[in-house]
Amino acid sequence: MENTVKPMEDPQLFGHPKGLFYLFFAELWERFSFYGMRALLTLYMVDVVFAALTTRDFAAAAVYASYGSLVYASTVIGGRISDKILGMRNSIFLGGILMAIGHFVLAVENNYAFFIALALIVVGNGFFKPNISTFVGSLYKEDDIRKDSGFVIFYMGINIGGFAAPLLCGWLGREYGWHYGFGLAGIGMLIGLITFWSGIKKNIFGDKGLPPTETILDKPILGIKQGLMIPILAVASVPLIAYLLSSYKALGEKGSFLEDDNIVNIIFYVIAIAIGAFLIKILIEANSDERKKLIVAILITFFITIFWGFHELSGSIITLFAARNVNLTFIDASQTNALNSMYIIILSIPISMLFTYLKKKKLDPRTPYKFGLGLAFAGISFFILSMSSGSADENGMVPFSYLLVMYFLISVGELFMSPVGLSKITDLSPKRIVAFMMGIWFLASAFAFQIVGFIGKQLAIESTDKNVGGLETLGIYTDGFGLVAKYALGASVIVLIASPLIKKLMGKVH
Repeated sequence: MENTVKPMEDPQLFGHPKGLFYLFFAELWERFSFYGMRALLTLYMVDVVFAALTTRDFAAAAVYASYGSLVYASTVIGGRISDKILGMRNSIFLGGILMAIGHFVLAVENNYAFFIALALIVVGNGFFKPNISTFVGSLYKEDDIRKDSGFVIFYMGINIGGFAAPLLCGWLGREYGWHYGFGLAGIGMLIGLITFWSGIKKNIFGDKGLPPTETILDKPILGIKQGLMIPILAVASVPLIAYLLSSYKALGEKGSFLEDDNIVNIIFYVIAIAIGAFLIKILIEANSDERKKLIVAILITFFITIFWGFHELSGSIITLFAARNVNLTFIDASQTNALNSMYIIILSIPISMLFTYLKKKKLDPRTPYKFGLGLAFAGISFFILSMSSGSADENGMVPFSYLLVMYFLISVGELFMSPVGLSKITDLSPKRIVAFMMGIWFLASAFAFQIVGFIGKQLAIESTDKNVGGLETLGIYTDGFGLVAKYALGASVIVLIASPLIKKLMGKVH
């Protein structure tokens, strides 16, 4: 009998690769830093950075939108550099270090430091975010049935970080000062990096996440090794991105063509036109079956962009609404950013079980119906907020229960749309352009922040009073929420009406 030696398997824990749990805690702490900072960001800009401006809400909305757009757009570039040169491990370290520095720079009370800090986080996130998610997938073989449940565990880590961070950073910011809250976010990022580093030192990841070739990092560019050139270029890009983020005040006068635009907006207009032209070219060249499925992939991406555009208002307009017009109990406005993650943690398993049950009964709704329902939940959530004015007191303050119900409904909508969208893009896209379509999917979140910025500017309050609020602001916010509800519900109706046709175009893809 032939003597065979089985190859050593990756270390296992609770039925999954042990590396999953190191990545789980690394991502938990990275999301802690990201969401902890985000919870404070709009309030900090309104009350500190732009406090002297009567148009402080407008300026904060412009910067928040530009920051969010660049944060998500940077992942496309960072992911590409990782694939071709750095590898996932080096990219995660580089990104994490830049993000940690960015959070600590935010703790410096200086407006120039503020924009440099945001730029560092933008660049760092571009290297960190796409690679740690891809790293999770690399721990499993392609046909491993544990892969989906592994991503569920990983997604739970994201939401635990997203839940804890606003509570702790918000508390520190309120009790001791903004910069303590930002500093804690930076400490969270460092803990995430240390967790990841300890997994590497223990050889938990084996040969996963290394550069594509052993010599690629030593290959010179202009006499400098690529492994050194990439960090140099990353740091060198920070001042440029800081300028782009601050460009809201470099363009136009009141009433001019550029009043509502900045350089980042214009860049994204150009990107949208270029992507649209390229997609038209691909549709013309595709065969009939590819064309049908690609149309569905484009529609799915378009509707998820609309959903995220409304969802991400939580970090801007909804936070300001909570600060100015909601009778909060136990928590402050920054800490309300924890509500979405709290509901995701509570609802993920029950909704997953519901879909599994419906699938066994052959009643599981197909993707277009789930998207239609997800947009409907988003629309109803904003409709609830728009009705809150009917329960306001004489000071324009509404009960906290409206905000709780709103976050519950939009979280349900998220669970109907987000988990299924990414996998459907890979199923529906022709193999030769899957990577391109995945890039567009990630860019959807970047374009969503353009929607956030547009709505934020429309609902901007002109005042320098830190205690601004009352019936006037309540009317502006609730009227705006009513319009958002109409757009979301309108999109939902369009999707649901078109679902039979979309289902036909999808063919066998569920």
